[in-house]
Amino acid sequence: MLNVARGRVALGLAAFAAPRLTVKVMGLGKDSDAGRDYVTRMFAAREIALGAGYLLSRGHARRTWARLGLVVDGLDTVNGLRSRPGLPLWVSAGAVGIAGGTAALGAAKVTRDLVS
Repeated sequence: MLNVARGRVALGLAAFAAPRLTVKVMGLGKDSDAGRDYVTRMFAAREIALGAGYLLSRGHARRTWARLGLVVDGLDTVNGLRSRPGLPLWVSAGAVGIAGGTAALGAAKVTRDLVS
């Protein structure tokens, strides 16, 4: 989970600094779009907050951050599945694969915390 949290912070910082490049790499557009850049920075802020919250916390607070990350990743997975008809297959598959994989890691962490 530490690496997931570090990845969140890194992705968030990159997306915040270069939203146009982020959406281009993700296959979500090429041209400038102020609204899309704004929403990308909102996503970036969320990722930074989730990653930093986990990294800076300990004990019960860290378990809470893991649960919050699981909820967000689960919702991102559902959103990716629901967005499939309007996006190219490789974009949807990538988004669902990343969010779903991170959700699976989060679920394993939360489950382990609950039984410990």
